[in-house]
Amino acid sequence: MESGPAIFAGAAFSLFGAGLLLWTAVRSTHRAPVAHGVHPGVAVALTVVFGAVSLALGVWCFGRV
Repeated sequence: MESGPAIFAGAAFSLFGAGLLLWTAVRSTHRAPVAHGVHPGVAVALTVVFGAVSLALGVWCFGRV
């Protein structure tokens, strides 16, 4: 009964984290700004951290199933 929400949350966090990391990688390789008005190094670092945390949280949710 409780595995349904864990699967949904794990999928949502994993997809968001993977998408954010992929988007950041594509923007960085094309030398396009990741966030407007922010220093490029800070923007890339923060998006990578938040993407990795979200992906790890999704894996943790799947591990709770």
